Amino acid sequence: MAKDATEGGAKNAWQDAVIDRLPAVEALTGAEREAMEYDVVIVGAGPAGLAAAIRLKQNAASDGHEVSVAVLEKGSEVGAHILSGAVIDPAGLSELFPDWKEKGAPLDTPVTKDRFLVLGPQGQLDITLLPQPAYMKNHGCYVGSLANLTRWLGEQAEALGVEVYPGMAASHVVWDEPSGRVAGVVAGVFGLDREGKPTDDFEPGIEVRGKYVFIGEGVRGSLAKTIMARHNLCDTAEPQKYGIGIKELWQVPAEKHQPGLVQHTLGWPLDDKTGGGSFLYHFGDRYVSVGFVVHLNYKNPFLSPFDEFQRFKHHPAIADHLEGGERISYGARAITEGGYQSVPKLAFPGGVLIGCSAGFVNVPRIKGSHNAVRSGILAADAAFDALKAGRSGDELVEYQTAYEASDIARELKLVRNVKPLLSKYGAFFGTLLGGIDMQITSLFRGWSPFGTLGHGKTDAASTEPASKHKPIAYPKPDGKLSFDKLSSVFVSNTNHDEDQPAHLKLLEPSVPIQVNLPKYGEPARLYCPAGVYEVLYDEDGKSNPRFQINAQNCVHCKTCDIKDPSQNIVWTTPQGGGGPNYPNM
Repeated sequence: MAKDATEGGAKNAWQDAVIDRLPAVEALTGAEREAMEYDVVIVGAGPAGLAAAIRLKQNAASDGHEVSVAVLEKGSEVGAHILSGAVIDPAGLSELFPDWKEKGAPLDTPVTKDRFLVLGPQGQLDITLLPQPAYMKNHGCYVGSLANLTRWLGEQAEALGVEVYPGMAASHVVWDEPSGRVAGVVAGVFGLDREGKPTDDFEPGIEVRGKYVFIGEGVRGSLAKTIMARHNLCDTAEPQKYGIGIKELWQVPAEKHQPGLVQHTLGWPLDDKTGGGSFLYHFGDRYVSVGFVVHLNYKNPFLSPFDEFQRFKHHPAIADHLEGGERISYGARAITEGGYQSVPKLAFPGGVLIGCSAGFVNVPRIKGSHNAVRSGILAADAAFDALKAGRSGDELVEYQTAYEASDIARELKLVRNVKPLLSKYGAFFGTLLGGIDMQITSLFRGWSPFGTLGHGKTDAASTEPASKHKPIAYPKPDGKLSFDKLSSVFVSNTNHDEDQPAHLKLLEPSVPIQVNLPKYGEPARLYCPAGVYEVLYDEDGKSNPRFQINAQNCVHCKTCDIKDPSQNIVWTTPQGGGGPNYPNM
């Protein structure tokens, strides 16, 4: 039986299980695969992966040294799975394309007004004018769609000769044994039925091999987890911390639209012991992005981030922006929050971690795409120099060195104590102390009286037994400002082929009912923002409990993989092209 994470369990038990079980498809089919060879293979067509691909081609063009680059993307198209607030700092983009405006990058709404509120049940306190470091201001940033910016980056990459393959989920690592060097990935496995057996349409996929492999899967990627475990990349880092971000895109009446308005809130509906906050951004064609972030180290297993978000929208400070408008899209994703002290070792034999696979989000700024782009650039420069020197498959230590001297590391170091202070002292005092610490680190070039605080335990281990908490009675959605999970999944355009193996794996099938239900009330039914997990009973509503996984609803947020208190759920990639399709998100 899987060990309970709150009772100590083996530190990397879930990682060991991933390593042991992910190759099951290969073992089952025994299929031989064709291989494609590239200089660099990049997993994930997000900002980091595409920036790396573009930089490699830019370097090749300026140096006259040809480099072959392939980018694999599990979404149905580039940008399909990209979800962010998004207030975008163009610092990374400007390094990649100094003339991005002239090239037509879709960033058209500059931030014109910053507002920061603390919410109570009905009122609010405007704290916008309180002192804070200059970098916390959004002057010079743009409100827009990160998904659309990523689509644009994909076009730039293809114009430079990058081979981009959407709908090609990378499901396995190709290891060069016995050294453990990452030699490539298996991508494009199709045509397995629910039992994992080949159908008439079975395609075993191909081995996409590279002299170097960049892992840019995003938060909590299954390949990154496997590689981290095999090469002990996290041994000197603090546990990674996460939040869940839930977002809706609205189109509002013209008289309510305030292009360039950026509003963040703390407080209600969360209590002081539960970290999180909201964002609300006006941009584009009468669009309003509204979202809610809950830090996943919350203790109460009865808390539902989705339902907290739905009732949050009824607050007068939020409802006034949305009333009379139409919700047109929905999505959710996990966010890395560990920061500086949780960044793993970045280079391993045969490849590197980039973007959110490494965890470069600046939590107090609520921004990470600029650092993702920067990390792709740094990795590309290191790999290009290595290829020119005739190297292949070794450890790109130059990337690690470049990161440590980079703007990414400097930025994360300045804010490194904000998350630990919030976790230890709660929303009110944690925010106050975090603000003071940021002022000090800004003045003294990173020095802090706190030193560098640790995170301690994982988010899964933060979950307390149900006996310590009371169930939360959430109001029913009104269908105007608040909605249920299934209607929300519908507007995320999520789709999976139902006749395929479930990509959400239970390491031990008995744990949800025998462990999680009696001890924690089975929180998967609540922390999942897409209604994937249910506990079903007989007609009396009490007897014969059963755990049901509705994998077709999954929006790929990966919260289950992070928050399950028994660490019994493993998120893996579904068949390529499945999942959400986010327009303008």
